[in-house]
Amino acid sequence: MQVAGSGTETQPRLPLSRERVLAAAIKVADEGGLEALTMRRLADELGAEAMSLYYHVAKKEDVLDGVIDVIVTEINNVVGQIDVPAREGSWKSAVRQRILAARQVLLRHPWAPRVLETRTTMSMAVLRYHDELVRLMRQGGFSNDVAHHALHALGSRALGFSQELFDPGDSAGADPGTGPQDLASQFPHLAGMLEEVAHDDPDSTLGWCDDQTEFEFGLDLILDGLDRLRDGP
Repeated sequence: MQVAGSGTETQPRLPLSRERVLAAAIKVADEGGLEALTMRRLADELGAEAMSLYYHVAKKEDVLDGVIDVIVTEINNVVGQIDVPAREGSWKSAVRQRILAARQVLLRHPWAPRVLETRTTMSMAVLRYHDELVRLMRQGGFSNDVAHHALHALGSRALGFSQELFDPGDSAGADPGTGPQDLASQFPHLAGMLEEVAHDDPDSTLGWCDDQTEFEFGLDLILDGLDRLRDGP
């Protein structure tokens, strides 16, 4: 028999909800990467039975859709605090700050870009983010036509990450027995470039060669080019 105030009482378990499930999913992925995010691991994190999760998320794809909505909502909350006017020549600064702020959120969830790349539909949060981006460009003097081209040019970079073409550390496509020296002799220009520009700051990256400097280089290149197409006010 438990006595009140004896310290043996158990705390009541918080009821499951979709919000709790998605928050736990983000925590699991942040700590162990996307590969760690399984329904069983998620249930363990919540101290629940795996079957009970299905009252709140239909399947793992539903979890992935949900966590992206949560993370992009976090991005929207962060960029919503940026107060930079987008009139005339200041549009680049407004858009640039917005995109770099979004990137900082993704750096806290480095697995999220892989999920974003696989989504087949845009959530309301993603649409809201891009709607505000178009608003800034329209205020900066862009026509709808050029703003549309701008979204295509920015691509995933608009949300703060760039898609990688390949990972040079992945030798799956190389012939068996082909070592680094053999590859360097076959592709001397790529090998020489990669040797010179190798990065040593893994905490600032969302891809094998996607550090902050290179991300900003590409972003500025696109924004400078778009500025030359901008309509007059």
